[in-house]
Amino acid sequence: MTGKRTRRNFLTTTAAIAGGIVGCTTWQNNTTSNATPPTPMPERILGNTGVKVPIFGLGGAGRTPLSKNGRERDAVAQIEKALSLGIRYFDTAASYGPSEDYLGKVLPSRRSKLFLATKTDKRDRDGAWRELERSLKRLKTDYLDLWQLHHVSFNNELDTIFSNSGAIKAMEEAIQQKIVRFSGITGHHEPEVIAEGLRRYPFHTTLIPVNAADKYHPRPFLPVVLPVARQKNVGVIAMKVPAYGRLFKPGGLTGMEQALGYSMSQPGVHCCIVAAENVKQLEGNVKVARAFQQLSGKELAAIEKRVAGIWQDSTFFRAWT
Repeated sequence: MTGKRTRRNFLTTTAAIAGGIVGCTTWQNNTTSNATPPTPMPERILGNTGVKVPIFGLGGAGRTPLSKNGRERDAVAQIEKALSLGIRYFDTAASYGPSEDYLGKVLPSRRSKLFLATKTDKRDRDGAWRELERSLKRLKTDYLDLWQLHHVSFNNELDTIFSNSGAIKAMEEAIQQKIVRFSGITGHHEPEVIAEGLRRYPFHTTLIPVNAADKYHPRPFLPVVLPVARQKNVGVIAMKVPAYGRLFKPGGLTGMEQALGYSMSQPGVHCCIVAAENVKQLEGNVKVARAFQQLSGKELAAIEKRVAGIWQDSTFFRAWT
């Protein structure tokens, strides 16, 4: 598929929205007029995008029904609950199983109020375009707020991405045609590769691991990527915040208050995405995000100390490519 894509190719995806979407009634206010409204989630401007987003967004993969086949009912219930709790940032990827399909059953009716992000792991222009077309159809939208190059791990991937036939060409064309608003690069394997990507191209965002355990890794992300991101005013999105719950092992952190507090207290980090196993866990995570207060240096050091003995098990994802 080497022909030039245009925005017109995608407009037909919205025509079937009215007939194919699960109704989202949870946006209605079911409280009495005298009830105290919930505390709003803190918001930050996402780098040079100029867009203000809540500090907490819903992840679309991991230990969650959103990326599991046969879990549509649970996934839809969680997405609807997220909307009712005030979540506006939804993160997914073309490779996250049915995640895009599930989100596409709920989000379109509120599309204009949301920040929707997905990813491609294709490194060539044509492959990336094909994946973008599929993502838009599955999500039932004709544009993305953020399209990201997924899990970039090696320098040779950067060389392919930035070649004359690389995925960056698809990203630039999609932005020019207003199919994509912002570009991003993600990775959890090698921080220097992400930093080099930011030096080589004016991405709007980067999605990287931000947690206390990563500090002890021989090649930690924060001291390598954050200086470059801050210099270029790149939006930094934190992932692997609780390390799939492994930060809560005996002797580790006591809960999401410490995990999220640590990640969101890092200078230059704008928001985080965290998946939820169920609605109850999602409600707890949102409660923590609403109550977030910047932690002091002493508090951050105490959190780092708590994971010093479990960091290796909590950075297992660094081996993934």
